Amino acid sequence: MLFSDTYKTVEGESQGLYKDRGSRFIALAVPVTSQEEIKARLAELRKEFHDARHHCFAWVLGPDRQAWRVSDDGEPSGTAGRPILAQINAHELTNVMIVVIRYFGGTLLGVGGLINAYRSAAADALGKATVVEKHLMERWAVSFPYTSMNDVMKVFRDESCSQSEHRYSGTDVTVEILFRASRADHVTGRLNKINGLRIKWLTTE
Repeated sequence: MLFSDTYKTVEGESQGLYKDRGSRFIALAVPVTSQEEIKARLAELRKEFHDARHHCFAWVLGPDRQAWRVSDDGEPSGTAGRPILAQINAHELTNVMIVVIRYFGGTLLGVGGLINAYRSAAADALGKATVVEKHLMERWAVSFPYTSMNDVMKVFRDESCSQSEHRYSGTDVTVEILFRASRADHVTGRLNKINGLRIKWLTTE
């Protein structure tokens, strides 16, 4: 299977700031892995910055970067969420959310001013972030007779599979393994040649 199993994301949270005519735009870039995590972090930020006028955001999830959402949170349509998303896409990032919190300064900035403000705040947060490249991994459960232990362990070593959750049931052993997604066909192909072995995909992470 020939495909890229790497993706770029941010290592930890970072904060950016942009000011224009009294308004403050505080941007936070946050690493996330699920919509549940996104909802929880948004709720925390809304509580922490409860006195702010707007909490606009954009997020992207998944190695293929196909899951995403934007919110203008009361700002004119297209002036906040989209410019934030554009910064995420410009850096080709995924599993990241950027929230830009606005404290209104009393002066209307206009459509162009808002787009520039939200874009600039998001860019500042990403400029201070540590971008890392990660590998897409697959987790499988492998069950086999104890007598096949040496053959199975040789494949695990050869293919750099990390192991966890060793379970014993009678004469059978079940092990969870984790390896790079791009090696899936090769690894499972080798394992399936071992007599009595059963393999089951669990997750891609």
